[in-house]
Amino acid sequence: MIEREEEKEKGFQCPPDKIIYDEFRGEYICTETGEVVEDKVVDQGPEWRAFTPEEREKRSRTGSPLSPTIHDGGLSTMIDWRDRDASGKKLEMRRRLEVMRWRKWQIRTRIQNSIDRNITQAAAELERIADQLGLPRAVKEQAANIYRQAVEKGVVRGRAVESVVAAALYAACRIFKIPRTLDEIAQYTKTSKKEVARCYRLLVRELNVKIPIADAADFVPRIASALGLSGKVIKKAIEILDRAKARGLTAGKDPAGLAAAAVYTAA
Repeated sequence: MIEREEEKEKGFQCPPDKIIYDEFRGEYICTETGEVVEDKVVDQGPEWRAFTPEEREKRSRTGSPLSPTIHDGGLSTMIDWRDRDASGKKLEMRRRLEVMRWRKWQIRTRIQNSIDRNITQAAAELERIADQLGLPRAVKEQAANIYRQAVEKGVVRGRAVESVVAAALYAACRIFKIPRTLDEIAQYTKTSKKEVARCYRLLVRELNVKIPIADAADFVPRIASALGLSGKVIKKAIEILDRAKARGLTAGKDPAGLAAAAVYTAA
């Protein structure tokens, strides 16, 4: 016991700036001597790291993160559909019917007004189109945010939900520089490309959405991949586009069309 205390005293003689914490082992180690100053330390802090106040605030919230793809942000809870009790046993038929009624009323009470109903319908449509296009979660959430703003400002009034959702998805793709054309998005809806384009212009104008200029080079890898072409062709096609841009030949042209022409030339 005395030896242990002496070792500890010796360890604390190590300069403070030379002591590091090994969070994997739960030990304080002296970098000069390599000895363990203190072990079996329980870290009372969070398991995540944050480098800015905003990041700390975002990560410090408990529970699932808020999701703009759900009308209430995902704050409400749902009655489990598996019909089991707390111990995991199947409910009796009479009890199951009762839970079904509760579930039905819960869904009704969650969606309380016309805005909630509109956003709920749009969220389902957004998920369907985005999944068919293989779009990432970040794009879905950006599109959902755009749609929600449009509903709250009354921009969508008198327009088909499907058209505005498609337009919001197209705007989100442009923001994240994901190469998807209006034609591609419109083909998964029952509306026309013309109507989606009209809604897109409306959203950009009324919500003041900042859309970066589309770059034809973003479309090149996707087109080349679909045709089974090599990386060498992709590189050459991008070089062709860079030369054309330097000469002012790309201004006002359809980026997807330019990319296709460059790939054709490079191949």
